[in-house]
Amino acid sequence: MEARPKIPEGLIERISMALEDMDAPFIQNLSGALALEWLEEGDSRLGVTRFECDHNEIFRRRRLGVPSGPVTIGINRILEGDEKLFQHTLAHELLHAAGLLDHDGSHAEIVKRVAPSPKLKDSPVLRSMREEVLSSLPERQWICGSCGHSWERRRVTKPDRCPKCARPFKSA
Repeated sequence: MEARPKIPEGLIERISMALEDMDAPFIQNLSGALALEWLEEGDSRLGVTRFECDHNEIFRRRRLGVPSGPVTIGINRILEGDEKLFQHTLAHELLHAAGLLDHDGSHAEIVKRVAPSPKLKDSPVLRSMREEVLSSLPERQWICGSCGHSWERRRVTKPDRCPKCARPFKSA
């Protein structure tokens, strides 16, 4: 039998402290009716939170202040070797389990404070995802419309300036 993912020590305490003055109606889920598992092979999501009941019932229970019932958090197995991204993703899903269902500014701010996302250079998963996106794009290089200089494409977004002539970038 394969080992389930484990919640890193101190993560629930840090999230609970961050949620102290917030409306987090299911915060008891973090130490109660919570199961952690690996997602199915091939799932493209990094993490997902599943409540046992449907969304209408979740919002009703949230409004009435009653427990949500059992919650399962699924984590993608590709995060197994990327501790920082694993913690970041898990913190995000734990906030959903606590009742912060919307992806608003406070949700993002708490995750950033409790388990910040790793920098691209520190995350093998993020680098792999970037390479996958880059390899699927039709342009393999950038060509400056001003001076004709070309260079290998290493980022997804269009550059602001040409590295040779320093003019604002426009395609050739």
